[in-house]
Amino acid sequence: MSAAFACADPAERATGLTRAAAAVRRGDLVVIPTDSAYGVGCDAFSVPAVRALRAAKGRGPDLAVPVLIGAMRTLEGIATGLSPDARMLAQGWWPGPLTLICRAQPTLTWDLGSGGSVAVRMPLHPLALELLRATGPMAVAAANRAGTLPPPTCEDAQSQLGSAVSTYLDGGPCLDPTPSTAVDVTGARPVLARLGAVSVEALRAVVPDLVVPEGLG
Repeated sequence: MSAAFACADPAERATGLTRAAAAVRRGDLVVIPTDSAYGVGCDAFSVPAVRALRAAKGRGPDLAVPVLIGAMRTLEGIATGLSPDARMLAQGWWPGPLTLICRAQPTLTWDLGSGGSVAVRMPLHPLALELLRATGPMAVAAANRAGTLPPPTCEDAQSQLGSAVSTYLDGGPCLDPTPSTAVDVTGARPVLARLGAVSVEALRAVVPDLVVPEGLG
């Protein structure tokens, strides 16, 4: 049975975080607020949990699921071959709306649908960060069914995912729907993969050799 917690209330927040962390550890799904929308997440290293996440969204194994982390040092544990540019980008915008597409540590056993790479972000939301620091890396995708828009409120997420999710953490509405900017740092030079909340100009102020494919700038 699903449970929802109104995290504006300190007591409910504490209880909700405890329940959500326990749910993640046992392989269940939870819904949390992020920078731009509510996300549905699970233990990034649990293959059955990631499969359940895709099923809840009505998606198959083609869905590549990003990973959210709660501490900078965690990046070193899940990514390899990080360049100085990659580290500068993380230090400049984390926590915040920047996703880094990195080479995954080859020893990790997970099923995120991204081959040898992993999309990583540290979200700028206190509720999400607190949970991530308790659980470690989580696989998190937008908390919507396939073909619908990412939900800006916890109620919207509940109406779409229902009992497929164990615990809902309601942190209030997500006010800015702009997605994160994504940068591919798997090669010799960083490459813009998706333009979002962080502008090209801001990125180039930190990594001047950023490659911007035609049509993205």
